[in-house]
Amino acid sequence: MHPRLSVVVPCYNERTTIEPILERIRAVEIEKEIIIVDDGSTDGTRELLLEIATRSAADIRIFLQPENCGKGAAVRRGFAEARGSIVLVQDADLELDPQDYFKLLEPIEQGRSDVVYGARFLMGRPRAGKLLHYVGNRLLTRLSNLLTGLNLNDVWTCYKAMRREVLPSLDLRENGFGIEPEITAGLARSGWRISEAPVHYSPRRSAEGKKIRLRDGFAGVLTTIRTRKRNNGAYGINETNGSV
Repeated sequence: MHPRLSVVVPCYNERTTIEPILERIRAVEIEKEIIIVDDGSTDGTRELLLEIATRSAADIRIFLQPENCGKGAAVRRGFAEARGSIVLVQDADLELDPQDYFKLLEPIEQGRSDVVYGARFLMGRPRAGKLLHYVGNRLLTRLSNLLTGLNLNDVWTCYKAMRREVLPSLDLRENGFGIEPEITAGLARSGWRISEAPVHYSPRRSAEGKKIRLRDGFAGVLTTIRTRKRNNGAYGINETNGSV
């Protein structure tokens, strides 16, 4: 019997946030499994996860990468282990609210979408966070849309919920943050129906542990181009309306 939802949590040096985010995920009243993939943490996160493993319920499964390989590698491992009918990614920080899971699952379970993105800016720019990050996201999302032919609001959100059957078609290879636009390019290439739903977003700053940098964004553009070339420059787009 497959759980309704698999929540994949890639984790690297999140000692202060991993327990709070797990509490928030577990508080969501949805039948689910939680898959934590530690990507070679060195700040005590790994040891804390081993402690959690000794007292966790059956709904939490923990996997330890032998070394730091990048977010993409951790996400791919989580996808490989997922058993749920729907799979989504939850970063181990506290920027996004797991109570928004219901918005992401509804269009999929009603048969209106194959994939739903949790778009962080459909309700406007958040007051917190750097203007540079916001402007960079807008620019990089536009570039991704130009290359894929999609019309998405937030390509770089970690909240990407999809039917488990979607995963094998993506041909994911990126080890770093480039996995975000690579997923989008893979979805566009395979013609899956994508929609977006607004989610609550409380961005943290670099001093608080935010890891992505603008250079990761431009590397992601190159990833989108490479993914397009793997399909001989064509995308089989089958997009639903931009928001739900």
